[in-house]
Amino acid sequence: MANKISDETIEYVGILAKLELSGEEKENAKADMETMLDYIDILNELDTDGAEPMSHVFPVHNVFREDVARDVDGSADTLANAPLKKDNSFKVPKTIG
Repeated sequence: MANKISDETIEYVGILAKLELSGEEKENAKADMETMLDYIDILNELDTDGAEPMSHVFPVHNVFREDVARDVDGSADTLANAPLKKDNSFKVPKTIG
């Protein structure tokens, strides 16, 4: 395996990610990227024939209710706890003089 990342690749990745890396940080990033690529090579050796692609480990389904239009006027409930009301609206103190 032994994937090698060039200095130019690290520079390019740094530019894309808008990172300013010191020399030591570049070397650490190179080592990390090489380790990741080596691990990907190991994963690529696995036999995945017959395995169905998936986007999540667990089955995902919509847990929300259907969006159904209803004729419901909730204004009375909305105003029930209002400290001040006027003409079926909230009454608030004047803020502009």
